[in-house]
Amino acid sequence: MKTLIKGLFRPRSLELLDGRYNRERLVADCLAGITVGLIALPLALALGVASVPVGVPTPFPAPAVGIFTAIIAGFIVSTLGGSRVQIAGPTAAFMPIILLIIEKYGYDGLLLATIMGGAILVIMGLARMGAVIKFIPYPVTSGFTTGIAVTIMVSQLSDFLGIKASAPAPREFLAKLPWLWEHLRDINPLAALTGLGSALLIYWWPRFGWKRIPGIIVAIVVASVAVTLLGWPHSFSLATVGSRFGPDAVPSSFPPLTWPVVTMERIRGLIAPAFTIAMLGAIESLLSAVVADGLINDRHDANTELIAQGLANIVCPFFCGLPATGAIARTSANVRSGGSTAMAGIVHSVTLLAIVLMFSRYAQFVPMAAIAAVLVMVAIRMGEWHELGRVKQMPLSDAVVLVTTMLLTVVFDLVIAVEVGMVMAAFLFIKRIAETTEVSLVTTHDELETSEQLAHGKDIPKGVLVYRIFGPFFFGAAEKMEDALERVDTLPRVLILRLQLVTAMDATALNALESISERIQRAGGTLILSGTHRQPLQMLAKAGFIEKIGRRNICAHFDDALARARTVIAEPLSPPN
Repeated sequence: MKTLIKGLFRPRSLELLDGRYNRERLVADCLAGITVGLIALPLALALGVASVPVGVPTPFPAPAVGIFTAIIAGFIVSTLGGSRVQIAGPTAAFMPIILLIIEKYGYDGLLLATIMGGAILVIMGLARMGAVIKFIPYPVTSGFTTGIAVTIMVSQLSDFLGIKASAPAPREFLAKLPWLWEHLRDINPLAALTGLGSALLIYWWPRFGWKRIPGIIVAIVVASVAVTLLGWPHSFSLATVGSRFGPDAVPSSFPPLTWPVVTMERIRGLIAPAFTIAMLGAIESLLSAVVADGLINDRHDANTELIAQGLANIVCPFFCGLPATGAIARTSANVRSGGSTAMAGIVHSVTLLAIVLMFSRYAQFVPMAAIAAVLVMVAIRMGEWHELGRVKQMPLSDAVVLVTTMLLTVVFDLVIAVEVGMVMAAFLFIKRIAETTEVSLVTTHDELETSEQLAHGKDIPKGVLVYRIFGPFFFGAAEKMEDALERVDTLPRVLILRLQLVTAMDATALNALESISERIQRAGGTLILSGTHRQPLQMLAKAGFIEKIGRRNICAHFDDALARARTVIAEPLSPPN
């Protein structure tokens, strides 16, 4: 077990101890960590506020939940992760699933689902599934990413516009649109001005050339100072973090240790949401790690990263934390700011903790419209809008998967979208495998093989039928082989299947071969396999198929198969079974 863990779990933070880490790199990492901490602060605050609806009882104030998630998850992932520069914390991608879980199971249910999701991530890492996650089809990830972006923007419109209503906006998208239309007359113009001004400042700030100071923190500070000095919260009922969550919205103390209620009934109900948390965490963290690799010319350890992300999601809920994962924007900012090792991520967490301990009392002055502006800008940047513009140029099947996944995310919820998207992607994979695998009749005119496999100019005896299978012989292609035999009027005395171009085979293909073999044998004929590769051969041997057709009928080359066919033809015809 120790050897297994050692082979799978190799934290990149250990490189800090290899003797090559010097004072110059330490200074650069510290400056990068402080910069990323400033960027992460308003994002974590905004995500904490937006992820926990008002009125939901929580063991710790909602605005602080996001910040402490960034502190704890950021520290764990930087210390134990498989990427040198990954920055972890709460992300906007989790918002829809968080709101869904809280609505159905309460905040305590969210804590349990996050722990379950973290356990799934650890298991995925131990099972070496880091590389497998990368093969999730792009239309699925692009579809639910864009759907999440739309959901976030619509969910923030009420705070962005300062709509004050007797009842909170409904969570469902189709119910929220008419609710917003009905309450347009309740817009607070000053809140809308604050939200729009904050969004424009975030958008234009990098163009001023002051990239060392994050635009998001500038927008939050400017909006907070401006509306406080102008007295808008009191004179015009402009909502702030303090007016909504109280003056101690961000306590200057660590969250209490919290134990979620665990029952088998709750575990069964939370399996699907927990799986969605794990999948989102895995996809986003590994995608962020790949982006980081390109920026620093490195290669992350995917399995170690999954284990670290899982551990972070197991620990955070015990301190009231939200689901967390690697964040592409914060990771990229870390690299651009000079971060090159795990120390930058650790400093980012320490910076956040120091800010909370010293300046948490000022969080009450942050306008809700400014927080909504932060999340709207995050959603705009995360959406794969360019992919929607390319839908007409995509293959129809890809376009259908992308649009369907996006619509399901927006109209229903992320759990359904991921489940249906993955099923559709699986069927898409089956369809493409079936399309790329060919089953063709071999004649003496074929010239596409090596000398020992070449059929051109060679005598194929009468009563011998030869087929070539080209491509993976999976469930989608097995039917093609059976259809080819259905078109034959009379079953041959000898059927040769040339498999030298088949690199892999699955159980459905094996079942098809067994069915074909039984039909041939019932008619008194013989099935011969030619040029079988290792994986198909091992599968046939394990299933006992080789004994069923006889070892003499497994031939290395087409020449050997023809020689065997001539021997069979020369033998007396076996009576049909």
